[in-house]
Amino acid sequence: MDLTDGLLAGDRRALAQVISHVENGSPDAPKLLAALYPLTGRAHVIGVTGAPGTGKSTLVNALARAYRAAAETVGILAVDPTSPFSGGALLGDRVRMRDLAGDPGVFIRSMATRGSLGGLARHTHEAIQVLDAAGFSRILVETVGVGQAEVDIASAAHTTIVVEAPGLGDEVQTMKAGVLEIADLLVVNKADREGADQAVLALQAMQGMAPSVVHHESRFTFYVSREGIDQGNEIGKAEAGRQADGSWLPPILRTVATDGEGVEALRCWVEEHRMYLHGTGNFAAREVARATTVLDQVLCQQLKTTLMARLPDGQLDRLATAIAQRELDPYSAAWEIFSQLVRT
Repeated sequence: MDLTDGLLAGDRRALAQVISHVENGSPDAPKLLAALYPLTGRAHVIGVTGAPGTGKSTLVNALARAYRAAAETVGILAVDPTSPFSGGALLGDRVRMRDLAGDPGVFIRSMATRGSLGGLARHTHEAIQVLDAAGFSRILVETVGVGQAEVDIASAAHTTIVVEAPGLGDEVQTMKAGVLEIADLLVVNKADREGADQAVLALQAMQGMAPSVVHHESRFTFYVSREGIDQGNEIGKAEAGRQADGSWLPPILRTVATDGEGVEALRCWVEEHRMYLHGTGNFAAREVARATTVLDQVLCQQLKTTLMARLPDGQLDRLATAIAQRELDPYSAAWEIFSQLVRT
């Protein structure tokens, strides 16, 4: 039995090996991905991003448990930073999510960034495809936590959760440059801490939501049905969700992930957003955007590999030295390399 057959049969070892082939850029990876691709497109991909210290891993752990309670299978991709000196990474999410270990409906994989920017690992999109083909109905992708530059998750996920926490300084300021704008749901985690109300108010102000709708007397509201979502009024929820013009206004939710408080409400809102995407046709649009990103990454990698293979020995070093000495600009050097491919 080959790896694809083993993966489709539910063999965890085969699943892990396929992801390893993808992550390491193995020569077998394109063939494996091509065989699995027709079986993808069934999972809902949920991105979880935010600054370090907001409790993303704990929230992902709690959200996975909520999905398991709802009889959904969950794949988790946790991206960890790579050391710029040693090239290694502390893949600590397997430790932080150890209470999910042994659950046959959960698969956790840590991935190192390996120099990739934007909060994701280089082959995150492909790893999502593998988990999708393996039959996981919900795929949670936790980004590395690099702050305002961490927006690549929006091109990988159907639903993006941006996590905030009180007591980390001017948290909202760090999100203005892009992270806040990609949010489908906003979460103030560690909401039992001082400053949670201020964090919520700041997010509301940036959203243009009226502070008068905040209800401080009820910190958590749990939504266990569509009716509960529609009738709830948690932090301005009357204005949140699908709008009359068909757009989506991200709800602002409070959670204490360590205790599981507010997590079921978050899960229900993720499902509400999923239904919104399918009901408005935006799901298909996001799928096209995701496919465009993957195609762009594959083309860039293949072009680079082809170019580098055709470069004479030492030419790259020679060009880099000339650029460093200001004898050549990088744009002319890049064209010199590219022209070699055009001529052949």
